Amino acid sequence: MNEAPPPAIDVLVAAARIAPHATVTPVLRSRTLDELAGARLAFKAEHLQRSGAFKFRGACNAVWALSAEQAAAGVVTHSSGNHGAALALAALTRGIACHVVVPEGAVAAKLANIERHGATLWRCAASIAAREQLCAQVQADTGATLVHPYADARVIAGQGTAALELLHAEGPFDVLVVPVGGGGLAAGTALALQHAAPQTRLVLAEPAGAADTARSLQAGERRIEFVPNTICDGLRGTLGAPNFEVLRAAKADVIVVDDAATVQAMRLLWQVLKQVVEPSSAIALAAILAQPQRFAGLRVGLVLSGGNVDIDALPWGTA
Repeated sequence: MNEAPPPAIDVLVAAARIAPHATVTPVLRSRTLDELAGARLAFKAEHLQRSGAFKFRGACNAVWALSAEQAAAGVVTHSSGNHGAALALAALTRGIACHVVVPEGAVAAKLANIERHGATLWRCAASIAAREQLCAQVQADTGATLVHPYADARVIAGQGTAALELLHAEGPFDVLVVPVGGGGLAAGTALALQHAAPQTRLVLAEPAGAADTARSLQAGERRIEFVPNTICDGLRGTLGAPNFEVLRAAKADVIVVDDAATVQAMRLLWQVLKQVVEPSSAIALAAILAQPQRFAGLRVGLVLSGGNVDIDALPWGTA
């Protein structure tokens, strides 16, 4: 796997490569949420992307960038859900095998999404180390190409196409706000801004129980030793090395959000915007509502990153 950060031009290459396969998702607005935030908000609806998350973009770019010889052996990854489902679907579009290492405790709806697209599931303990160890073993046994969930240059470039579409459809913006976990979407967004809107500030929304990006950017080096504890299951990954380099160069800001605020934002998005999004998406709105003074009167773009919710385990009562 190439862990060097991709150049910004690769986002444009990715956009052309995935165009036959990815959905151009809509941009949603709400006067009610604008009033609550004190800003003009534009929501890029990536929960309506194929496989239910933005991750199809990066996975599709990675799969279709493979040579015929590489593709013949299939692809492998480790994922708590959204990337695994995205890679499974991307592999299906090319007719190749896909192996996904999944941690115990992953969201049931996301595992079902992976299996629906025909991937082979490999289960392991919940730690990052266990995931990477089993992934390496499957790779060695099958000859499949590793497509890392966020530290792969092809994945990063593909994820940046969501922001590129948002900028072209509704820009210019004063600020873009995106969630950050491993940093694929965040770094891809930074590259898209570098190419298309260098004047737009990048703000990252990160859960307090997995705030390694905030720590790392503040320290000037990756600080990734932590045990994640957040409802945002899609944001529990540790910040990737190339992702950190891109975000540091972009001078990205981070707003750390507690889970209670994220759940409240998720309720708002369901009730007001009428969109089924997962906590890892809702955190972008939660970050704005947590620090409204930073966004007052501005044009703000947000990426709603995914909508693969476990309906049987919603984070609020059923009464």
